[in-house]
Amino acid sequence: MRINSKLLGGLLALTLGHSASAVAGLNIFACEPEYAALAKELAPDARIYSATTAMQDPHQVQARPSLIAKMRQADLALCAGAELEIGWLPMLQMKSANARVRDGSDGMLYAAELIETLDKLDKVDRSMGDVHVKGNPHLHFSPGRLLQVAEAVTARLKRLDPGNSAGYDAAFASFSERWQAAIPAWEASAHGLAGRKVIAYHTSFRYLFDWLGIEQVADLEPKPGLPPSSGHLASLLERARKGDVSAIVVASYQDTRGANWLAEKANLPVLVLPMSVGGNDESQDLFSLYDSVINLLNGVN
Repeated sequence: MRINSKLLGGLLALTLGHSASAVAGLNIFACEPEYAALAKELAPDARIYSATTAMQDPHQVQARPSLIAKMRQADLALCAGAELEIGWLPMLQMKSANARVRDGSDGMLYAAELIETLDKLDKVDRSMGDVHVKGNPHLHFSPGRLLQVAEAVTARLKRLDPGNSAGYDAAFASFSERWQAAIPAWEASAHGLAGRKVIAYHTSFRYLFDWLGIEQVADLEPKPGLPPSSGHLASLLERARKGDVSAIVVASYQDTRGANWLAEKANLPVLVLPMSVGGNDESQDLFSLYDSVINLLNGVN
């Protein structure tokens, strides 16, 4: 019997292609590095791409061709939501023409829609600055909320890739066990932070402060989205001179010039906290991100 080598080669390539796609995992597009890190915990075999780094303002991102190409390949897009990405994500969705990651599809998931956000507003107008009517989107510093998100993401992964459901269940079980074991350790380490008062840039750490009992008494921004003005900094200096503020807190991507001026005048430390995974050398995953932030806060007298 004569074997057609070209036909055999084609069949073999087709078979190998199907096998590779079956084991390669999903393509996951994460809008922020914290969700790329979460995806890595829950879908370790997936191909994961983060659209931003911890050194970028997630409000201000350019819809570059490279991002459009990654969005076009995505099976799942995982983003903070609450309109954090309103300035660039809709453009990526439109230009990528990927029906899998349109709003309302199984492949588009917003973390803020999976939990109860803080600081929701009944109405918004331009005089209020860059505020989020759906609540504060920086929820990844709430360990309980992040676990809720992880559970919902796992359910979505299983829906998109039912053949690997057992693997997703196992990955979530491992993450959940380690995460829930870490929470009381973090809380014990941060026990002395409760009641401290800080001035911070934006409300980037709203959930962190809420969790640890830290009070943000003032904002370096005169209004959300606006840089600190000289007049506003002068008013902050008067507030700082009351003597109850322990530090000025900024995120890893934020401009420190206003914070440094105020710190010098008020004799306060400036504390630069990593906003996400990769925000400093210590923050290599979600667990070390929390470790680093709490260690830095504990380092302020």
